[in-house]
Amino acid sequence: MFRRIAFTALRKPSASMATSKSHSPMEDAMRRKITEALAPTSLEIHNDSHLHAHHKAMEGSVSKETHFRVNIISDAFKSKMQPARHRMVYALLKDEMAMEGGIHALQLKTRTVEEDERVKGN
Repeated sequence: MFRRIAFTALRKPSASMATSKSHSPMEDAMRRKITEALAPTSLEIHNDSHLHAHHKAMEGSVSKETHFRVNIISDAFKSKMQPARHRMVYALLKDEMAMEGGIHALQLKTRTVEEDERVKGN
C-alpha cells in the first residue's frame, strides 16, 4: 500500500501541520522533528517500505517503516548547498536511523521557498 502524507502552509507551519492525524510512529516522529526544526512551508513524507520488503538487506526485519522519500520546502535551507541541507535532516533523524528496525533508506529533496517557486514557474 502506498502512503502519501503532504502538508502545505503559506509561510509558517500551523498547529495542524504538527498534530495531523497519526499514520505511523516513524512518520509521526519524522514529521514532528522536521516541522519543529525547519518550519517547512511544505512537507511530504512518502513511506516506500513496501517496495523494498523483499530485498536481501531487509530479511528478518519486522519493521514496516524503513524506506522513505521526503520533500521539504523551507527557508532554513537558504544559503546552504544540498549536502549541508541533507546533513541537517540526517542530524534531526539520527535516532530514527540508528535504531533497530529504523530508517534504512532516506531519499531527500530539499528546497527553499524561492527555489520551489522557480521550479513551479517553469
